[in-house]
Amino acid sequence: MPDYEAVIGLEVHVQLKTRSKIFCGCPTTFGAEPNTSVCPVCLGLPGSLPVLNETALRYSILTGIMLGSTISSFSKFDRKNYFYPDLPKNYQISQYDLPLCVGGELEIEFEGKRKRIGITRVHLEEDAGKLVHAEVEGEDSGVDFNRTGVPLLEIVSEPEISSPEEAFAYLKGLKLTLQYLGVSDCDMEKGSLRCDANVSVRPRGEKLLGVKVEVKNMNSFRAVQKALAYEIERQNRAIAEGQRIVQETRLWEAESEMTHPMRSKEEAHDYRYFPEPDLVPVMVDHALQEVLRASLPEAPLKRRDRLVAQYALPEYDVEVLTSERELADYFEACVTAGAEPKAASNLIMGEMLRLLKERALTLEGCKITPKHIVEILALVSSGAITGTTGKEVFAEMFETGKRPGEIVHSGGLAQISDQAELDRLADEVIAKNTKSVEDYRSGKAKAIGFLVGQVMKATKGKANPQMVNEILKKKLEKDSSKR
Repeated sequence: MPDYEAVIGLEVHVQLKTRSKIFCGCPTTFGAEPNTSVCPVCLGLPGSLPVLNETALRYSILTGIMLGSTISSFSKFDRKNYFYPDLPKNYQISQYDLPLCVGGELEIEFEGKRKRIGITRVHLEEDAGKLVHAEVEGEDSGVDFNRTGVPLLEIVSEPEISSPEEAFAYLKGLKLTLQYLGVSDCDMEKGSLRCDANVSVRPRGEKLLGVKVEVKNMNSFRAVQKALAYEIERQNRAIAEGQRIVQETRLWEAESEMTHPMRSKEEAHDYRYFPEPDLVPVMVDHALQEVLRASLPEAPLKRRDRLVAQYALPEYDVEVLTSERELADYFEACVTAGAEPKAASNLIMGEMLRLLKERALTLEGCKITPKHIVEILALVSSGAITGTTGKEVFAEMFETGKRPGEIVHSGGLAQISDQAELDRLADEVIAKNTKSVEDYRSGKAKAIGFLVGQVMKATKGKANPQMVNEILKKKLEKDSSKR
């Protein structure tokens, strides 16, 4: 029995973040009451005519440029004919033989290495509606057409993905790229990003592809990974038992964590594509491409590489900071404003992200500006406040948006560095904690940590810890030498 390897290709459907639908002016707001964001055009009523959304076109071209695709100077829309209850026209306006973007690649990071996955095509189409099934037995199911006509970008990869884990990395990288571009929120819970997978197995080293099976109904990246793992194992087991792999479409069932047949190749639809007669062809000139190319953001992986080289940050820091474009922008704005890179990284990854998560907020709604970050870091590094006090100041700054200096002054939070005051406090702590004092004098060096903590407690964290540590050591060693 030869060793078999998996070959995977992914078809990703992405809802574009436009205010209106692709061929009409209806809003694309998620969560509206069923069938309230509709009109004669997206409902396919007789006599209605579609008009292409220019923003959707620009977003599609931007995506193609970012992925290194060739942007077609001439492309057209086609009617993809099939019947389904959530498709009011009984056809979907899509692109067939002349897509908007051809070729390209996406660079991903997987198991510490970089790999480029080829892109077959990127084309623009309209989304279908949504079936809403009754949750109570005896009630009717319905159709919500609000999603009908939402602009959808289909991104088809080459069959160059070799494992479920690599597929996960590809989806993660593609999602981050699209979010950096700002063309989609890629929220799978809202249906903004959906994925179908094509998978086959073949003897390792063989050039020809095996019999392809399409897997649908996966609502998360983890579901894609699990579905592919199951399907690869199923196909390998079938071959080992002498069975023939059938080209078919299968559905992933999350509860059983298994795929089940949906339809065979013989039952597959003949879509009878033909050019959409109500839309003129799309002609993209070189000037528009150059305008859009000039607006491209730095690709996520390239930005990671630059941040490591430019700011000497650890790989972990950079991975966190570049996980969102807004977060990376915020960090660099802090450094530009004068913050030390590593200190800014620590503060953003620690207190900032913690508070944002606790309050379920985004950076857009955060009251802390880069200048605030510079000021609070300066207060801590200069010794004006302790690190512990800095966290208290940061929390208040997060809630109120006040400047750190103002919070420190009004709250009397300045660090105590007065020698006489710290001497007095150290004497009191030594007198009250004779056991710890004896432990230290008997060679247990860690005991001084408790004594420092008592001084910090007495000053509510405002004492200069370095000075306290030095004062206590001198006093304890001086008293010890007198014995």
